[in-house]
Amino acid sequence: MTSFSEPENEMADTLVYAGTYTNKGGRGTYAFRFREEDGGLEPIGDPAKSESPSFLTIHPSRQYLYATNETDPGLVTAYSIQDSGSLEKLNEHPSHGAAPCHLMCDATGKYLIVVNYTSGTVSMYPIESDGSLGEASQTIQHEGSSILPRQTGPHAHSVNIDAQNRYAYVADLGMDKVVIYEMDLDLGKLNAVGHIDTAPGAGPRHFDFHPNGKNAYLINEIGCTVSALDYDASTGALKEINTLSTLPGEVEQGFSTADIHVHPNGTLVYGSNRGHNTIVCYSIDSTGAIQFVERTPVEAVPRNFAIDPTGTFLLSAGQESGKTTSFRIDRESGTLTPTGASTDIPGCVCLQFLAR
Repeated sequence: MTSFSEPENEMADTLVYAGTYTNKGGRGTYAFRFREEDGGLEPIGDPAKSESPSFLTIHPSRQYLYATNETDPGLVTAYSIQDSGSLEKLNEHPSHGAAPCHLMCDATGKYLIVVNYTSGTVSMYPIESDGSLGEASQTIQHEGSSILPRQTGPHAHSVNIDAQNRYAYVADLGMDKVVIYEMDLDLGKLNAVGHIDTAPGAGPRHFDFHPNGKNAYLINEIGCTVSALDYDASTGALKEINTLSTLPGEVEQGFSTADIHVHPNGTLVYGSNRGHNTIVCYSIDSTGAIQFVERTPVEAVPRNFAIDPTGTFLLSAGQESGKTTSFRIDRESGTLTPTGASTDIPGCVCLQFLAR
């Protein structure tokens, strides 16, 4: 396996932001300092209060943070990041859909893309010079369905932008597709250029690119699988390499997956199982294909997890347990070892690192 160089970040001023469901006991968006000794979290002030900020993303300048408020109708909120790490609200806009659940800035920091789960819509917003959001420049309505009761209509679940800042990929659980858009950053528009179909009933959810610029990895919520993909940077096209289950063979139906992240060294990829309450690890070979390594028990309902910028720790958010726990990563084997550090974050459903 080819190992990619990892960022040599000094973690003394690494921050972590946590988004929560306020109907599950959360109080908004929490800010923490990251403790490099054990991967623990130290709170910074009070949470920035808003209704169910379920997913967060940080501006390329590292000066602003954006949150989806997963409500009906939905909202997207902009914050400035203060020197202390605390958040100050700038403004908010309608998400032009119901239950916005994922968002990402383009690499220039000029635009923000938001996806709405329930309505199956995708909205694009200009980002002003002060970090606030302008009115949406475009909203796209997905059209389609698939074979299961949860798939009677489109459900856009995530958006990821490639390293060349040319293509945006929207995983749609309801359509069993990842829709590929070419970004027009002059007009603030997305132009559909293709898609990849998953297995019927798979329910694609989250997506992550490999640092080699040649592969990507997709976690399928309903089918409880992870797909390794070839990525063509010239056309944006995706092609399946292999797909593996996230669960042991003897496990019955009733579980679902959630989040996925490639380790910074490019030799490992992790995914989360809800209900089964495990983090699954796969190794990545030279072709981009995945092989099962292990499953590690975590706190109940790991809707989200994050790997610190140096690749040393993994933080797992227990949505139902209300505890976010830290694991030390063995970079060679992929094994996760609990550090004993645990932080109470009720209803935590998103974790984002910021190394400053």
